Amino acid sequence: MKLDSTVSAVVTGGASGLGAATVRALAAKGVKVAIFDLQTEKGEALAAEIGGVFCEVNVTSDESVDAGLEKARAAHGQERVLVNCAGTGNAIKTASRSREDGAIKHFPLDAFNWVIQINLVGTFRCIAKSAAGMLTLDPADEFGERGAIVNTASVAAEDGQVGQAAYAASKGGVVGMTLPIARDLMNEGIRVNTILPGIFDTPLMKGAPDNVKDALAASVPFPKRFGQPVEYAALALTMIETSYFNGEDVRLDGGIRMAPR
Repeated sequence: MKLDSTVSAVVTGGASGLGAATVRALAAKGVKVAIFDLQTEKGEALAAEIGGVFCEVNVTSDESVDAGLEKARAAHGQERVLVNCAGTGNAIKTASRSREDGAIKHFPLDAFNWVIQINLVGTFRCIAKSAAGMLTLDPADEFGERGAIVNTASVAAEDGQVGQAAYAASKGGVVGMTLPIARDLMNEGIRVNTILPGIFDTPLMKGAPDNVKDALAASVPFPKRFGQPVEYAALALTMIETSYFNGEDVRLDGGIRMAPR
């Protein structure tokens, strides 16, 4: 797909981190970008910076996603590109024993479901609604391409660590649905791919102690550093621009394989 001013895009979780880097990379190509996020101040500032539009969207809500798409399409027209970066996580063992008094507890199911609803169901909700809109578009080339979708999973989908049952399940679900969705949409010319980032320098990491960050960076085979959001954005754009890229799940992790903890 050729990325230029004739193309519009939606980026969920686009106000910061991997999403913000992708927003800037798309805008640098001339693409009209709508930012979906709950971080209003950051989202509006970034939208002003790139000449885009900010939509306050909660991906767990049909009504919120519908309203966001309506606002984005009113401003830019039907999107041909969707990049799903909205996500969250927690760290809770499936069952554990207190070191203080031996009391036994299990992973609260509402906390498990919260992660699944944002990372997995929220991603699918945005895919389904955006793809339905893409079906209304005329093909952009002689092969019938109408759109491209990029999702964000995690290396935890394959190397989930202690306490990551919910996170790994949600990201494993994103990986698992990539090929079936690509097959669902193949006759409509809509491609679907997923990136599995490793340890990235995102706002979540900035609050960690320096010794923890140093140890994490040292655990990466090469290069021994955190991934940079611009590297995620570069791969996302490659997936969008390369029309033979379809139905794939690609690790972007410096060769790391996560240890149990």
